[in-house]
Formats: sequence, structure tokens, C-alpha cells
Amino acid sequence: QVQLQESGGGFVQAGGSLRLSCAASGRTFSSYDMGWFRQAPGKEREFVARTDWGGSNSYYADYADSVKGRFTISRDNANTVSLQMVSLKPEDTAVYYCAAARGVRSKSEASYEYWGQGTQVTVSS
Repeated sequence: QVQLQESGGGFVQAGGSLRLSCAASGRTFSSYDMGWFRQAPGKEREFVARTDWGGSNSYYADYADSVKGRFTISRDNANTVSLQMVSLKPEDTAVYYCAAARGVRSKSEASYEYWGQGTQVTVSS
């Protein structure tokens, strides 16, 4: 059974930092993109960042314009992805979801086959 488990969410003041992690199990995700989406209260879920896996220290990443320069996605291995978030803003408050898609380099949630349960990130002003 495939599972994606997020960790690392929490409460932080504006300007602070958090690191989210996602561990996947149940299969090998070497041919899958892994990414992060988020959903704020009353809003639709949106793309945050994604990366593929080209082996150790080799991967291609995309970011939403709203997080470029502040968030960094990293693929620690085929089944683990992290999201380092710095200079957090109140508008970053959302539930953050880890997801996996079979190597399509997509920013669309419709392309993602597997999803985690989500982790709450709250940024106070």
C-alpha cells in the first residue's frame, strides 16, 4: 500500500522558517515526480513546488511564482522530498500536501496520483 507521510508543519511568526518533509512508502518513486501543493482556508489547492529524481544531487525543480526565492524543494532520495521555507508570510498559511506523479513535470494536481494527508502551516503576522 502506497503512503505519503508529511511532517514538519507548525506555527511560526512572519519572517520565520519551517522545513517540511515527506516520506513515501509502498513502492519506489525513482521514476516519479514528487511535489508540494497547499490549500488555504476558502481557497482551491494550488501548486507550490515539484522535482523529479535524477539520482543523488541531480534533479530538476519548478516553483510557483509566489514562493520563488523563499522556498527550496529537495529530493533526498527516490522516496523522500523536503521543502525548506524561509521568509514566511501570513499568506503562506495553508495545509501543505505532498504528492507524487509519474514523471510528467506537471504543476497540475490532476497529474498527481498519490497524496499525503497534509500538514498545517500557520504564519502569524
